[in-house]
Amino acid sequence: MPERKPRQDAVRNRKAVLAAADDLFARSDSPEELTMADIAAAAGVGKGTLFRAFGDRAGLLRALYEARLEPVREAVEAGPPPLGPATPPHQRVPALLDAVLCFKLDNRRLALALEEGGSGSPYQAEHYTLWHGLLRSVLEQIPGLTDSDFLAHALLAATRADLVEHLAGRERLPRDTMRAHLANLTARVLGSGPLPESATGN
Repeated sequence: MPERKPRQDAVRNRKAVLAAADDLFARSDSPEELTMADIAAAAGVGKGTLFRAFGDRAGLLRALYEARLEPVREAVEAGPPPLGPATPPHQRVPALLDAVLCFKLDNRRLALALEEGGSGSPYQAEHYTLWHGLLRSVLEQIPGLTDSDFLAHALLAATRADLVEHLAGRERLPRDTMRAHLANLTARVLGSGPLPESATGN
């Protein structure tokens, strides 16, 4: 039996919900306080529609996060250097970490809401498993490096949403400074020393 396609109104409702949630999380100073009722009201749908489409608040956050992440995922899986699979591992590792950091900076409120959503350990989340597995596999290609699994965890810890929020929101650390610090940390871990300043900018 062919797979049943979602009804057009369901597709429209899903897009409306994601758009409304996107806007609310972008504007909210307290994303953890946004409720499903808030999002339903902003989208002009019933709260039951949200639960049928996404299961719960964590499911909605994951769907919104994945929608925003899709262009980055495509670049990583099939794009050109420095993110794509043809990139030498010494160059790809810092590029991947920079992409994660920039994504968290661009989506601070959403990332924080997702990682602090109370739905279990962030280390078991699908998006974290994706980045960790990819980073570990690239680290394993670098001769002389050991403990790639731990190194992947340790490097990704520098991009946690709560740390990004603390540095960017409370410490007011400039974006380029955060990227430079992460690039230099990564270079030291990989054994190539600190990067020149020109290599850490846009």
